[in-house]
Order: sequence, then C-alpha cells, then structure tokens
Amino acid sequence: MFLLPKNFLAGAVLALASSAVLAEAPGANPPPVPPVPGAATVPAAPGAAPATEASRAEDDTFLLLREAARQNDSARANALASRLPNYVLASYVDYYRLKPRLREASADEIRAVLQRHQGTAVAERLRTDWLLELGRARDWNNFDQELVQAARSDDLQVRCYALLARAAHGERIVHEARGLLVNPPAYGEACAALMAQLAQTGQLSQDELLAQLRLAGEMGATGPSRRIALLLGASDTRAAQAVDVPAVAMARGIGTTRAEREIYLVALGRMARTSLKLATVALDKNSSKLSSEEREIGWANVALAASIVLAPEAYDYWRRAEGAPLTNFQREWKARIALRRGDWKQVAATIDAMPSPLRDESGWVYWLGRAYAQQGRREDAEALYRRIATPNNFYGQLALEELGELVSTPPSAAPVTPLEVNQVAQLPAVRQALKFYELRLRPEGNREWNWATRAMSERQLLAAAEYARRNDLLDRMVETSLRTRTELDFNQRFPAPHNDILQPTAKNLSLDSAWVYGLIRQESRFVSEARSGVGASGLMQVMPATGKWVAAKIGLTDFVHSMLSDVRTNITLGANYMNMVLENNGGSQVLATAAYNAGPARSRTWRGLLEAPMEGAVFVETIPFSETRTYVRNVMSNATNYAALFEKRPQSLKARLGTITPRTGGAGLP
Repeated sequence: MFLLPKNFLAGAVLALASSAVLAEAPGANPPPVPPVPGAATVPAAPGAAPATEASRAEDDTFLLLREAARQNDSARANALASRLPNYVLASYVDYYRLKPRLREASADEIRAVLQRHQGTAVAERLRTDWLLELGRARDWNNFDQELVQAARSDDLQVRCYALLARAAHGERIVHEARGLLVNPPAYGEACAALMAQLAQTGQLSQDELLAQLRLAGEMGATGPSRRIALLLGASDTRAAQAVDVPAVAMARGIGTTRAEREIYLVALGRMARTSLKLATVALDKNSSKLSSEEREIGWANVALAASIVLAPEAYDYWRRAEGAPLTNFQREWKARIALRRGDWKQVAATIDAMPSPLRDESGWVYWLGRAYAQQGRREDAEALYRRIATPNNFYGQLALEELGELVSTPPSAAPVTPLEVNQVAQLPAVRQALKFYELRLRPEGNREWNWATRAMSERQLLAAAEYARRNDLLDRMVETSLRTRTELDFNQRFPAPHNDILQPTAKNLSLDSAWVYGLIRQESRFVSEARSGVGASGLMQVMPATGKWVAAKIGLTDFVHSMLSDVRTNITLGANYMNMVLENNGGSQVLATAAYNAGPARSRTWRGLLEAPMEGAVFVETIPFSETRTYVRNVMSNATNYAALFEKRPQSLKARLGTITPRTGGAGLP
C-alpha cells in the first residue's frame, strides 16, 4: 500500500497477497492428462444457480452460525445449524455446530463427523482443532490415533504436541525439537510445555536455554522470556523487565549467576533499540564483570540494534562481537552490514558460518556467490548461481545475470482444453470454494481451493488456474499457476487486467506500466475488493486519507472514501501517487517502491544514510524493514517479468535496480 509519511502505519501485510515464488525449470512436452480424482467428465462446467430469497436466507443463517462458532456459543450454533438441514456447505454446518463444544464432545461423536467428511478440508481442520484440545488435555492415546490419520500439519502447536507425546513415551526428541523452537512469540502452550519437558529431562542444556532466553529477548517475547527464566532458576519478573522496561532491568545490575547476566545482556540489547549511546556506555562500564563470551554477546546485541537502523557504528560493533554465538537474525544483519561496507571477505565468512537451512536460502546463496566472485573463486560462484538461477524470483533473476543471461519469458505450455477445465469445475472442494467466495469468506474459499489443488498434476494446475481466471479469481490463478515447474504459463502468473484503464493512465503520467502492474500484483494479487487490516483498499491498496490527499493534488474534487472500491478511481489515485514518489526519488523505482510501502519519510531517511553510491541490489538487501525489503524485491522482480512479457525481449533486473545515490536537495513529499 502507499502511505502518507506522518500519521499512517507502514507496511500492513495483506494476507491474501502472498509473494512466495517457486523456482521452475523450462519447458517440456505436456504428458497425457490423468483425470482429476473424484471428478466427473462432463461437457460443460455447471453455472451457479440463481440466488433465491430462500437461498439468501440460508446464507444469512450460515454466516450467523459461523459467528456463533467463533464466539464459542454452542447453544446458538446448535440452534442455527438445525435450520440448515440441506445447506450447500453441509460439512461446515457440522463443523460449526461441533466446534464450540469440542472440549466436552465425546471421541465417538467427533470421529463420526470426521468419518462423515473424510478426505475434505473441513475434516482436516476439525482434526487439527481436536489434536490441539487433546494435546492440552495430555490425552496422548487419542492424540496418537488422530495424528496418524492427519495430513502432514504445518501447525506449530500440533507439531510441538506431537514431540511432547513422543517424549511422554520415553523417546529422545531433542534434535527434532531444536528445529521447531526457533520463534518464541509463536510458542504458545504446546511449545512452552515441550521446552519445559526437555529442560526437566536434561535434553536441553543450560547453554541452549540461555540461547532461547536471548532469542526471546531479541524478538520481544515477554511471556516466553518469563518461562525460560524460571527454567534457568532466575527471576521471571526481571526477565520480563529486560524485555519491556530494559532501563529498570539494567539498573538492577548484572547479577551473579549466568542466567542473571544473560538477562542483563538482553536488557542491554533492548536498550540499544532506544539509545545506542546508553547501551554502549553501560557495556563498557560493566565489561570487566563479564566473561569474554558475555562481552561478545553484549556487543552482538548492540550491533544488531545498530544494524537495523543502519547506524555507521554497526560494522565496528560486529567486529567487537567476533566469536559470539549468534541468532539467525544477527547472522543475517552481520552479513548485510558487511555488504554495505563492501567487505566481501566478511560477507563470505558470515554466510559460510550460517546453519545450513539459512545458508541454503536463495538470497544467501546469491550473496555468497558474489562474495566468492570478488575473491576470485569464479567457478565456485557460478556453481552457486546455477543452483538458484530462474526468471521467476528476485535472486534467481540476479543469478541469471551473473551467468550472462537476461530475464526472458519461457515458452508457454500448450493451452488447456475445455475438458481439462471442466474436470476441475466438478471437484466438490472447488464448488465449495466458489460458494465461500460468493459469501465473501475468502480465507475459507482459499482453504478449499488449496485443498482441491494440493495433489494436482501440472496440467491440472494450469486447468485450475484457467478456471480461476474464468471466475475472476486472479489471485487463485496466480498462486495455482506458480506451482508448476515445467508446464509454464506466464500469462497466468503475470496477468494484466484492466489494461484499458491502466495503460492510458500510465502513458499520460509517463509511467512504466510493467512497474505499475508489478506493484499491483504484490499489493492485492488483483483482488479489487481487497482490504488490509489498516483499511487500505482496492487493487493498489490505497489508504483513505492518502487517497483524499492525492485526489486533492490532482483536482479530483468529488472524492469520497467509497470511491476507493472503484477500479478506475483506485488505479488513477495509485498511479498518480507512484508518479509523485518516483519524481521525489530522482526516478529510482527502488526508492519509489520503498516509499510506496513504508512512506516517503522512511525511504528518504534510508537514502540519506548513504555516503557514496550503492549498487541497487545491495541497497534493497539492507532495507531495515523486513516487510519493505521483501516488498521491494517482489515488485522489482514482477516488473522485470512484466517488461519481458510486454516488450517481448529479454530484460535486466540489475539495470532496473540501478545505482542508489546519496540524497541531495529538499525534503520532497511531506
């Protein structure tokens, strides 16, 4: 979304605008198309039945039922469900009737519902809910039975309960637990109980618990900090103060035990987020009372705080932290600060020291390749580039260019046939998804759509994407088409709707239409009714007050908030604002994109910290806000692909990123 810089929250994440892009290999001949499981072969896809007064009344009752379930009002949910004996979403009627009383329902009753709807998305949702209840109750017998029946769950709580169940059976599970215990704010009861179990049985060492305390403090997770402190035999109150009121915790002194000193170091790192000067003075003052490792941890905490505001002292602070055990977040920022300094030897050493899951992420593979190339290790660098080279994401595109190739549109797969599309249309989960979209319940619709497409072949995915297009579900078209690896259709992945509005608007403003489309694809995935959590609306996610401000600037005197849902108005306001921030940033699409997401003031500040021209890719990599950093990467990658599609010739992402120069002149936009 774009924001005025002063009074608006920056960077709200639009849940439906996921930006993950998969790597694909180019072209292959289409294989024979197997039938979609459970689909009938029919001559045409069914049309939606015309809405009647009775069906609209049932829809209203269903929405009330859903809300009653959300409020855990079992009596009202039961009464409303009784009024929907033949509703089209019958499985969800059963689910919403049962969910408020899941704790007291018998295992037989729950299993009867699961059996009735076996193999559906709602059954898996119910099973996940029940697994969480069984885990909380430590009913491991029923938990184990249901876990075997469940699809592989990505729910962190379920996975922690699964390890806790195995620990209850006497298994040693600490190695697997280490892979889960990496995000303290998300631990909840399940992962907290798992950590306590591992600590009590000696499977987690004191050093590992101290590292968990450090991680919780870094992420501002007060509750987990309290619980970990208690496992270490330290004061949970002091641990909470270290996170929330670090000055108070620091005033208590460094303490005598290892845990107390770790709490002090957490407070030091939190204080550094507010005042680097106070933190460094305190660390220097107490340096003699700390061990060498503790001093290094202290400087690492300070270095992280300095890094995320791009303070010039950050590089030296990391040098003082050499040897400290680092969190993944610290490792990433240590590498980024080395990038900004042009210390490629330090870049390589820092990435090489990352744990393999982090080191294998495409971004760090790319930057390690760049570091190797700077050190004369060209063959090693090219081997890394080849691992990630693809035209479909930011780092893959950069890797292609390092290998001497430009970004081009791959050959398109053979068009899907009407029969292939109609097979998709007959899937029950697809029908349910469309009903949810009709009810404006997009999360439920997406869940059903994803369930329907989870095991499809590539031809079937292309057919599903085409069916989504025909139903004006462009976000589902994009996300579904992105999952193919060899059967590629870039017109599905990079659609250009509303061209009759966007092209003349962009032309009148001398805007690059590929960049505008790249931004819309990131903002809303072309869902025209999209709204963010802070009120941004439409294709270009325009904030109401920002829309009013831009409307006044361009002479749109009759603007009212409701006009943001109009596609033409939304594009007009969004494109004009893009033009304003572009002009304010010297024509740099990188800086303008960052300003659109985080606000002009922040983009101006980040540019103002430059002392010399900086490669565009390095500037993007070191944007302090993780959301804005991801946003800019995706918009610029999208724009490069759109340009390849529109111009029908290879494109350079590096040229589009350009060089970011230090800021000169006035303040620009307010």
